[in-house]
Amino acid sequence: MTGERQRTRHIVVMGVSGAGKTTVARRISELTGLRFAEADEFHPEANVARMRAGIPLDDADRWAWLRDLAAWMAARHAEGVSTVLACSALKRSYRDVLRQGPQEVEFVLLDGPAALIRDRLARRTDHYMPPGLFDSQRAILEHLGPEESGMVLEVALSPDELAAAVTARLGLPPVTHPAP
Repeated sequence: MTGERQRTRHIVVMGVSGAGKTTVARRISELTGLRFAEADEFHPEANVARMRAGIPLDDADRWAWLRDLAAWMAARHAEGVSTVLACSALKRSYRDVLRQGPQEVEFVLLDGPAALIRDRLARRTDHYMPPGLFDSQRAILEHLGPEESGMVLEVALSPDELAAAVTARLGLPPVTHPAP
């Protein structure tokens, strides 16, 4: 039937810095063909400068950024394109803003022992987010509520195991490549 839009899916891989959001979201994108975006790339330079300086962002710093992310997902939804977004989405109110894009957003919280995540942050050299901001993120993290669509996965699993768990639990079909 013409005029029917294919259902889109919008997945947000969330958690504190160092949980593996970007790696897992990219892997989900590779497995499923969902369009990937890294939320950090949407931050205005002022936010990046604050974080580089070790200053935690507050809610006022985040609202426009979150609205831009919701608008990006809504635009992809309008195009009939499914997405996977790596985004901290630490508070319920932040996730509520993200749901103002496409209304059906599924969240995947990567969570685990603070010591494991701190160790990852200490070894990371390619990110502007200093390890010192971990505690401020962990302090404001609000776990998914029972009425929020999503799941919690243990960060001790490998990125491949995490991506496979997400695709299986959400019923995301694998990308199919045409035969040569």
